[in-house]
Amino acid sequence: MQRVRSSRRALRMLALAALGIGLLVSGCGPQYVLLHPKGPVGLSELHLMEFAAIAMAVIILVVFVLFGIAVVRFRDYPGNPNPYTPHWHSHKWLETLWFIIPAVILAVIAVPTVNVTYALAKLPPTKDPVVINVTSLNWKWLFEYPNQKVATVNYLYIPVGKPVLFHLTADSPMNTFWVPSLGGMEYTMPGRVLPLWLEASKPGVYWGHSGQFSGIDFEKMFFHVHAVTESKFTAWTHRLRSSAPPMTLAAYHQLLRFNTVGSESYSSFPASTWPSVSHGFTLSGGMYLLKSNNPNPTAQH
Repeated sequence: MQRVRSSRRALRMLALAALGIGLLVSGCGPQYVLLHPKGPVGLSELHLMEFAAIAMAVIILVVFVLFGIAVVRFRDYPGNPNPYTPHWHSHKWLETLWFIIPAVILAVIAVPTVNVTYALAKLPPTKDPVVINVTSLNWKWLFEYPNQKVATVNYLYIPVGKPVLFHLTADSPMNTFWVPSLGGMEYTMPGRVLPLWLEASKPGVYWGHSGQFSGIDFEKMFFHVHAVTESKFTAWTHRLRSSAPPMTLAAYHQLLRFNTVGSESYSSFPASTWPSVSHGFTLSGGMYLLKSNNPNPTAQH
């Protein structure tokens, strides 16, 4: 009986430890921006993660309960009325059951994951999204606004409540573009142009950074996203066009150096700093698997 009490005490301590660890890594608090999204893309992805976490938590709970029952019931101690003495080598029904259950669990998680992934691969219905060409460099981010004719380094402005279509490429080793408060990450690759759309629901300054190792100073490769009203966004672009210097090819080649820089602004930029072919990507979205080669990769300057 004393051993049974000890087992139950150990199980309670294990459960409390699991609960404590769960709270520790759960991201409680606003400083964990991944779990406090500020846009529809991030919110959809958060709901998907919550659904998957709940499904996995149910599975883990069932396994731990069965484990506890097995430990207490079949433990070898004097007078145990339920010793572990199996009299079978195979059981078709059980084998079928533990094949079907994981398949059902995977299907339950996979179906909404696929639906959300395909839904987020396309822009919401809009005639005029803000388009930003993003180039990852060593170790900095270049943002070019083809419609507004301005460019920035290591910071960008976007209007609140309006989809922003990012065209992503690299003139450096492969990297990843990530604004955790607004949504998931996407690769930037030399000679490729990949799409990603995000949207900010609230004004604010959101942190973005490199999500992949790309050299000695990759941890300094971060930027700030200023989400403002559309009128402030328009005023900002007008201010840049009237006061910031133009970007020349010489200035661009300076950005290609293996170093870090602060925030910079430009009133214009050369067209040759961006690939002339986007591999057929259109505003309808969805072309994440792009097969054609770029005849004018950004690495050739």
